[in-house]
Amino acid sequence: MKAKASMILWCFPEGICTQYRRAAAFPQGSSIPAAAGWARSLPGSILARLAPHVAEPRPCRFLRGGAGPSPDSGAMAGRNPGTELELGWISKVYVNRPAVVRHAEQIKKWKTVKGNWQAAWLLKAVTCIDLTTLSGDDTPSNVQRLCFKAKHPIREDLLKALDMHDKGITVGAVCVYPARVCDAVNTLKAAGCNIPVASVAAGFPSGQTPLETKLAEIRLAVEYGAREIDIVISRSLVLTGQWEDLYEEIRLCRAACGEAHMKTILATGELGSLANVYKASMIAMMAGSDFIKTSTGKEVENATFPVGIVMMRAIKEYYWQTGYKVGFKPAGGIRTAKEAITWLMLVKEELGVEWLTPELFRLGASSLLGDIEQQIFYHVTGTYALQHELAMA
Repeated sequence: MKAKASMILWCFPEGICTQYRRAAAFPQGSSIPAAAGWARSLPGSILARLAPHVAEPRPCRFLRGGAGPSPDSGAMAGRNPGTELELGWISKVYVNRPAVVRHAEQIKKWKTVKGNWQAAWLLKAVTCIDLTTLSGDDTPSNVQRLCFKAKHPIREDLLKALDMHDKGITVGAVCVYPARVCDAVNTLKAAGCNIPVASVAAGFPSGQTPLETKLAEIRLAVEYGAREIDIVISRSLVLTGQWEDLYEEIRLCRAACGEAHMKTILATGELGSLANVYKASMIAMMAGSDFIKTSTGKEVENATFPVGIVMMRAIKEYYWQTGYKVGFKPAGGIRTAKEAITWLMLVKEELGVEWLTPELFRLGASSLLGDIEQQIFYHVTGTYALQHELAMA
């Protein structure tokens, strides 16, 4: 099978889809600190240790077929400055949807790891969560409760049982509406915690507000203390192919963010096709997005594996073209520990170990942390926790 110029060649060697199920890759009896050595506060990498047992995925060359660097080649994970608008990168994109869907179905059948290794993956997932509350009835008190849970995501006695109580495990960020940013910032500051506060902005969730209003909202959120801004794009610009206007709008949003990192929400469930998802991903990265994010969590269809595959292929291509790493954030509908581990495994397969950090991967979720803590409770005690035994998020 040959790859045509400016087309994506979807290539899924069987070894990629089965490598996480190989028993030899997950030796038994390892301690949690050893298994979780790749958590945010610890040196080393669990996956580097497993390298002799697990073959690396074979990279798929696509879009002009250039060799380019491997995503694991060790480039600095700084901010993405963006590039000039290169419409040639998206002008002749073709996505083989049946192949993508087929691969996504295989992903759903992956078997997750067990025992200490599962606990290690779950602790890694915790450090990558954007703990979120985006409800119309949000109040200072429930934002304060969310911030407490962000600082103490797993019960202290459970972490002590795993010998992980002194590793500084927290979530990746707290995500709220602009009006609640001050509540979150003040609560975390009072707790002596450096967890960043992320704010949605730019007309979230619909994006149907004037550009001037979007930019003003971003500036206010930054002024209130948000260190990360999750903007949402105007879907109509994608659906009508107005790529120059989309690029300019995102560039202006990036400028309004200043030093705050910008995550661009594509709302993929409303973009019409996987090809549009790929194109919007590339435009967002060219415009300077530090992350691209699947969904607002308010659409009918949120984070799905087909969309995740396409977005990660775009991230990989952008990295090969520019040398800049852009983060990935699936959001919406991720509720179980198994789903979190599967997303981590997919990121490892598509982008490599270096993306398995809070600087390049986040999970947008409001209820996921509760299930992860429940699974860790079961791992430690052999029983599931009663409702009153775990703190509310």
